[in-house]
Amino acid sequence: MQEHLIHSNYDKTTVIEVTPESAKWQYLSFSVINLKAGETYVHDTTGNESALVPLVGSGTFAVGDQQFEISRKGVFEELPHILYAPPNTSVTITAVSDFEFAFGSAPAEGKYPLRLFSPDEMKCEVRGGGAAQRQVNHVLAYPLPAERLILFEVYVPGGTWSGWPPHCHDGHGDSAYLEETYYFRIQPDYGFGFHRNYRIDQDFDEVFTFKHTDLVLVTQGFHSTAAAPGSNVYFLNYLAGELLDDERGKPPYDDPAFGWMRNDWTGGQLTLPIVGDTE
Repeated sequence: MQEHLIHSNYDKTTVIEVTPESAKWQYLSFSVINLKAGETYVHDTTGNESALVPLVGSGTFAVGDQQFEISRKGVFEELPHILYAPPNTSVTITAVSDFEFAFGSAPAEGKYPLRLFSPDEMKCEVRGGGAAQRQVNHVLAYPLPAERLILFEVYVPGGTWSGWPPHCHDGHGDSAYLEETYYFRIQPDYGFGFHRNYRIDQDFDEVFTFKHTDLVLVTQGFHSTAAAPGSNVYFLNYLAGELLDDERGKPPYDDPAFGWMRNDWTGGQLTLPIVGDTE
């Protein structure tokens, strides 16, 4: 369904907005905000916890008498500082330079205080191998504390895959139920990639061609992402669902047809030439 592929609209301050009502799910909200220098935006968390992630530029996040100076050269340049805001918190964001940031929210009780997570707290790892090698940065994932929110930033070199083996977290197999957004940025910005959501127990299969600053919703099913050759892909994942606190570290469930590749990332790849004369 193309409603699960959302394009950015830079004619508005709110470039992208996803709510539980618009996504037809229960927990997760996601927005991207684009401010010009000097502009201000106020985010009220109400009954949710929120995590605010700078994408590019500089600004201040102010909560009461606390003020945090935030800047980021770009998502391909450096790790972020992330502001975690508990329920019933008002965050005033003021752009020092042109400033673009994302935030996601999910229902919470208020177990954890306001906190600024710094890059030195974030686990960074290279996963997979062969045509499925990518870097995954655990920017707000277990053991970093939150009630429901889970955040990753992932880097996929051109011509390779991420989310491999395809995996699910929709209650199928032994997976927990989590809703997820994929927000993409591509270098160069004319690049593109592909994302697939599918199920093996019922008729559900959707494939999207995404471009720079697009968003894909994962509402159900196994999923994976491919970067076209010459298109280096970054994506920001927000997840939220039934997993709480330390349970957020529970892994997803792999598609049994491809799970074996964790032990052989080449996957029996053909060696060329095979048949015929080549020069």
